[in-house]
Order: sequence, then structure tokens, then C-alpha cells
Amino acid sequence: MEDFYANSTSQNKSYNYSNFIVDTQYVVTCMIIALGLPSTLMAIYALFYMVRSDHVAPIYLINLFISDLLQLCYMIVEVAERWDSKIYEIFYVFVYHFGMMASVGFMVCISLERYLVIVHPLWYRYRRTIKTSVEVCVVVWVLPLICVIPYYFWDKYVVTDIILAVFLLLPFPLLIFFLVGTLRALSASIALPSKEKRRIVGILVLVLLIYMVLFLPNIIWFLGSRFNETLNTLSFTFAKLSPLADLVLYVFMRKGAIDKFLASVCCCRMDSNEISISSV
Repeated sequence: MEDFYANSTSQNKSYNYSNFIVDTQYVVTCMIIALGLPSTLMAIYALFYMVRSDHVAPIYLINLFISDLLQLCYMIVEVAERWDSKIYEIFYVFVYHFGMMASVGFMVCISLERYLVIVHPLWYRYRRTIKTSVEVCVVVWVLPLICVIPYYFWDKYVVTDIILAVFLLLPFPLLIFFLVGTLRALSASIALPSKEKRRIVGILVLVLLIYMVLFLPNIIWFLGSRFNETLNTLSFTFAKLSPLADLVLYVFMRKGAIDKFLASVCCCRMDSNEISISSV
């Protein structure tokens, strides 16, 4: 009798814990949709006015936000819970994963563009055209599409998990290389003012942080820890935060945003130093 009571109690606790996890994920997803969808649409609308012949960077941001919209569309389907299981599966594999891979690809494009500004400024000045950026964007959209095609031909989830893990892992050394190469070339670059240099380094650091925090847990889960329920929940939740993190990246890419942030940090440090000196 005691064993039965203990088993039933543990089952109830496990059931309550599972319900808590599901409810928490539902609330977090609703908040991401409520905040991310209107903000992303507004950011795309604002960026369309920034696209001109001498400013190519917004093209990658616009495509990054479009990939975020695909992820948000999947979240809407997930929250609705009234769709057929086949429709949900299509949105999960072909819309969400396709949008996630494209999002990582455009993050690499943004980092590469910032890297070229510092390391190869003359080459980049003559090569940065809207036509070149559009061609790069087409390649970035086509690659994830090719990666989800094996879903129809082999073991669905095993193959797609391996492909997703490899595709998401490849940008990691590239992002590190762009950041390290930029830092090494910063001292030799005299064409850009110090504010622009800080802004470029800040963008590269932020892109790398977004990638490591939001996508690396998913890669670990895809590569063999898929039976870990806690890691599954955390990695899936972190990946869903990608549209909101990209909005933060957009704010930092606007001229003056990083300078104001650094200025506020410096002011805080100066105030704390003055307080410590006056107290002494």
C-alpha cells in the first residue's frame, strides 16, 4: 500500500512538473509573439528606407528579420494547437528550421560585412553593391532549402537533426574568426573614427553572444542529448528568443546606440570612482 502511494505521488509530481513546463513554454511563446511580431514588422518597414547605394548592411538585416517572421509564424501555429498534425510537422521542419538556418546565415553575413569594413576597406568600398548583397542573400536562402530536402528521402528526424546540427555549427568558427581578425586589424585601421570602430566591434561581439547563448544549446541537443528533457526545454526556449535578440542587434547597429551605451557605462564608472574617492 505504501509503495502504491509513493508511486502515485511521484507520478503526480512528474505530471505536475510536465504541466508546469508546458504552461511556461506556452506563456513564453505568447510573449515572444506579442513582442516580436509587431516590432519585427516595424523594423523591416524602417529598414526599407535605409537601403541605398552606399549603405548595404540593412539588406542583410531585412532578410534576417524575414527569417525571424518565419519562426514567428511557426510559433503562432504552435500556440493555436488547432492544426492538423501534418500541418504542424510541415511548419516545424520546413518553416521553423528553415527560418532558423537562414537566420544564422544572415548573422554570418552581417559579421562578414563588418569584418571587411575593417580588414579590407578598399576592396569592400568598391565591391559593396546592392546587386552583390542580393546575390549573397539568394545563396543564403537556397542553402537552408537544400538542407531540409532530405526530410522526404531518409529517416526524417535523425537526418534532419544531423543536418541542422552541422549547418548551425559551421558559423561558429567563422564568427570567432571575424571577431579576432577585426580586433587584430583595428589598430592598423586609420580610415575609420574610433566611434565607428567601437560600433563594429560591438556588433561582432553581440552576434557571437547571440549565437552562443541561443543556438549552441540546440546544437548540443541535436548531436546526441535529445533524451535530456531539461536540455530539450531550455534549448528550444532559447532558440525561440532569436527574433527578440535580433531586434536588440538592430538597435545596436543604429549609429550612436553603442556610443550612448558605452558613454553611460563610462559615466557610471566615473560616478562610482568619484564616490569612492570622496568617501576616502
